[in-house]
Amino acid sequence: MATILIIEDNVTNMKLSTFLLESADHAVLAATNAEAGLAIAREARPDLVLMDIQLPGMDGLQATALLKADAATRDIPVIALTALAMKGDEQRILAAGCDGYIAKPLDYKQFLTVIRTTLAAAEA
Repeated sequence: MATILIIEDNVTNMKLSTFLLESADHAVLAATNAEAGLAIAREARPDLVLMDIQLPGMDGLQATALLKADAATRDIPVIALTALAMKGDEQRILAAGCDGYIAKPLDYKQFLTVIRTTLAAAEA
């Protein structure tokens, strides 16, 4: 299937996301901060990035802006994976350059549906 990079600083969320993706036959790359995630994205060119928004140091929106500004990574879809689930957060995150939005705590069916839909759109 696809290679998916997860950029997430919470160990529990990383384990859950990795388990769900590997159960759906995806290969998973992992980073616990934005800087490492950007380096992996540039090197490995994954099919999709799952980006936590509240990361230590550089946040996920800054990292997404850098991915979208780089010719090597701008076409990689980025899905925000975030606890920011207040009214207006989804619109703000999408306006900042993310291609999709998944609120935490994860609903595994919705999680896999958003992944599948985003990957299908990227292939089209």
